[in-house]
Amino acid sequence: MSKDVYRHCASVVVFRRAPNGTEVLLLRKPRKNDAWQLPQGGVESGETTEEAALRELHEEAGITAHLLGTSARIYQYDYPPSYRRFRPDNVRGQRIAFVFAEAEENVQITVDGKEINDFIWVPKTDLPKYIKRKEYRELIRALVDEGDLLR
Repeated sequence: MSKDVYRHCASVVVFRRAPNGTEVLLLRKPRKNDAWQLPQGGVESGETTEEAALRELHEEAGITAHLLGTSARIYQYDYPPSYRRFRPDNVRGQRIAFVFAEAEENVQITVDGKEINDFIWVPKTDLPKYIKRKEYRELIRALVDEGDLLR
């Protein structure tokens, strides 16, 4: 039997300047729980974290952004048993690394309506309205604070 592993993923905290201050991009997955999140996805063979994060941003939101830097923070979690039952592999969860990027103020987001069904730009103070899981919300707040130092 093979050992359980974590899927390597990359996520990007995307900032933009807005009339009332800085905003962060959140994307919505079409699911009941934990629908709002940062753009993210799996790191493909041969890709760096930065390349994967920017590729996922383009695939999920239809935009490019200027890379600002990377974070040392990692978010690792196990899939719930109900989800793992349907996976034919030994992937037990995800291990997400983060990068920071900045988009133009007037950037036009395009979602596919299937994998991602909505988006919103939010100030840091509004994150709790969208990110319900406390651990993930606190991580995103810390990442936003860290990213602000690079801008």
